[in-house]
Amino acid sequence: MFTGLIREMAEVKSFVGSTLTLRAKYRPKIGDSIAINGACLTVTQLHDDGFSVELSPESQKILALENYKNRVHIEPAMAMGDRFEGHIVQGHVDTVGEIERIQKNKNSYDVYVKVDKQFIPYIVPKGSITIDGVSLTVNEVFDDGFRLTIIPHTMEETLFSSYKPGSHVNIETDMFARYIEHILTHKQTANKPSWQEIDKISALW
Repeated sequence: MFTGLIREMAEVKSFVGSTLTLRAKYRPKIGDSIAINGACLTVTQLHDDGFSVELSPESQKILALENYKNRVHIEPAMAMGDRFEGHIVQGHVDTVGEIERIQKNKNSYDVYVKVDKQFIPYIVPKGSITIDGVSLTVNEVFDDGFRLTIIPHTMEETLFSSYKPGSHVNIETDMFARYIEHILTHKQTANKPSWQEIDKISALW
């Protein structure tokens, strides 16, 4: 589990085949889970100046691989007892969105993101969303997209500074919205949720 707060901007040394190698200050262990641009990946190799992770064919098919170059967001998985910030992030990317436009305001930036309509039910106004691993609040939802407001610090210290219209980003929608939609859908077809489904929701609280 992650929080959507970026701990470091790592440098991409190479991305060959299924192996992504990063130069980073963070020192993980073999087998550790780490979110790279919001995708939960497993550390497979350690190096003097960083580490490597493996991307399965499924991951490569889903992710916005154009952003796995130059610099990437990294966040290690939460450890028991860590301070909880941001929101609950699984590191399971749902889809890739497209930046439509970025509009500067007095002390912030409005970022408009287009997404496949099937994911709109899981994007809640004033709810949480993860963009390339960054925990953000949704300000407005449309038929085929949504609007975020980014403060200057986030714009300057993350990949948002490199985004432009047409850029693609990894999106993880709100976990609670996904679970609720799943339970309600099954409730309509089976009258009531199973005990396993109830346990899943209970465990989140």
